[in-house]
Amino acid sequence: MKILFDQGVPVPLRSYLSNHIIDTAYEQGWSNLKNGELLDVIEKEKFDLLITTDQNLRYQQNLKNREISVVVLMSTSWLRIEKKVDEIESVINKITSGDYIEISV
Repeated sequence: MKILFDQGVPVPLRSYLSNHIIDTAYEQGWSNLKNGELLDVIEKEKFDLLITTDQNLRYQQNLKNREISVVVLMSTSWLRIEKKVDEIESVINKITSGDYIEISV
């Protein structure tokens, strides 16, 4: 699966998802894109999943007709996220196109 980490997602998570292709918004030069623009670009670039910590994304964007799946981590704290790595990995392995899932951390 091709995954994009949005700003705020701790990069150490990448090492736990080694079965996937992972890029960051920063690495792609997309750090300054607004959410709607970012979603358009990542769909165009054939990413399957956006992992973000932006809890307002579902209120700011119409995700209904999107092919991209979205996982929202409800914290930016690596110490908290690291404790949920197994759950995050499980969600990612089961996610289907267009899903929106929030993970409490």
